[in-house]
Amino acid sequence: MGSQLIAIAVLAVAAQTANAGYFGAASYQSCCPQDAEAVCCPHTHTVMKTRRRAVWEQQQSTCMKTVRETVYEDRTVNCVRNETETRYRDCSYTVCKPVRETKFRTCNYTVCKPVWETKQKTMCYTVCKPVWETKQKTMCYNVCKPVWETKQKTICYSVCKPVWETKQKTTCYTVCKPVWETKQKTICYNVCKPVWETKQKTICYNVCKPIQETRTREVCETVRTRVPYTETIQVNCGRWENQVTECPGPVVRKCVQEPGCWQWDPCCCRCIYVPGASKIVEVQCPPRKTCKRVWIPEVKTRTVQRVRCESNVVRRQVPYTVCRYVSEPRTKVCTYKVCRMVTEPRTKVCTYKVCRMVPEQRTKVCTYKVCHMVREQRTKVCTYKVCRIVNEQRTKVCTYKVCRMVPEQRTKVCTYKVCRMVKECRTKQVPYTTCRYETQVCNRKVPYTVCKPVHYTKTIKVPRCVTRQVPVTVNRCVRRVVCEQVPVTVNCCPRSGGLLGRLFGGLGNGGCGCGSSCGGNCGGSNTGCSGCADAGCTGCAG
Repeated sequence: MGSQLIAIAVLAVAAQTANAGYFGAASYQSCCPQDAEAVCCPHTHTVMKTRRRAVWEQQQSTCMKTVRETVYEDRTVNCVRNETETRYRDCSYTVCKPVRETKFRTCNYTVCKPVWETKQKTMCYTVCKPVWETKQKTMCYNVCKPVWETKQKTICYSVCKPVWETKQKTTCYTVCKPVWETKQKTICYNVCKPVWETKQKTICYNVCKPIQETRTREVCETVRTRVPYTETIQVNCGRWENQVTECPGPVVRKCVQEPGCWQWDPCCCRCIYVPGASKIVEVQCPPRKTCKRVWIPEVKTRTVQRVRCESNVVRRQVPYTVCRYVSEPRTKVCTYKVCRMVTEPRTKVCTYKVCRMVPEQRTKVCTYKVCHMVREQRTKVCTYKVCRIVNEQRTKVCTYKVCRMVPEQRTKVCTYKVCRMVKECRTKQVPYTTCRYETQVCNRKVPYTVCKPVHYTKTIKVPRCVTRQVPVTVNRCVRRVVCEQVPVTVNCCPRSGGLLGRLFGGLGNGGCGCGSSCGGNCGGSNTGCSGCADAGCTGCAG
């Protein structure tokens, strides 16, 4: 046992001068500086350490998904519908038809006859006569003359030239192929059959019978008697004469335009004529003569033989017939048919096809071109003209006329007529209508409705659910372990003596193995390098 301890002590002493070895059991004394006043083990180095890290990656996978679809199939079904048909039967009825008679009676009335009288009236009016005066006016105007100058300017611009590049790309796509399957299905349906029944019905109705009655009434009639008499009247007569009338001419508004001038237009680079201002002047036209025929009335006295009517009222009894209707109830029996539908179940077998799509993966190579633009700088010289306008003063004399209206008083005699109404008594025959009723038998068509079944065929849509597989792309996360090299900083001087120093409390140069620089602060304790850290050995503190 003693020999073993001696051997271990010898190995510990020899390990103090080793550089690096024995799996960290020895100390690295050669790393420490020889200067006693230097800091203990300040040097470090970097070592690559292997570290495992979990990485989640997304992967795409294709799976099949079941999809349900509703498919509609055409099916022919026999149906029955009821259609109404209108028929007619003859029916007799009695009608009282009115017969109207027109009669006349004498009636007196008064009429007003117009009597015209001619009168004259003197009227004063004013006429405006135009008086023209000639005047002159001096006008100043400007004329613009263009002066052209030629200049040049250098313009820089960029031109983009296209450069084409051909590339290829592989594209994957899925093609669905249809697979058809034939299936059969039994369908139950109902058919309606008509069943007819005969029934009777009693109908009550009323018939109007006419009853004739004779009655009398008192009628007042007017009898007119003609009585002759003599009357003296004033008769209006006259003659036509031609009269010449002079009417002044109308005053007309006329537009007069002043003289224009020439002006320079810088936009068009030329002289443009600018018309003068327009104004409205009132001008009277020359008078005109009018020839017209004038009626000169005359009154004459004449004796006229006239006849007047004298009316006398006469009363008499007149018979007339009155028709009234008496209602009489009657009954009749009508026979009709009723249709009732009876349902009968039936079955049939329908054959149909189902299409199922099978996906198939394919690839294709697509060739495409990529264009990128390359800029190129260019310059060009542009020549342009600049127009400068120079003003020039000019004058001109314009002659114009001014119209002045002078009023003049005139008189004229106007002839007019006055109408007065004269009453006159006249007679006339006034018609009136008398109504009596006559019985007449008529026939008419009475409609009634009959229901009959009609068989027809119609196509209906029958829904059916079909399932099919559809490819679906799913993204999922997969865990993968990645090994990577990580840099780690390591101090160059480990704890003193390594394992042996810890076992034996430090041998050789103190407990730290840092030489005499620690100053013996570590001592022989097994507390590691805490004493060195207190003494300023920051490299040992780790």
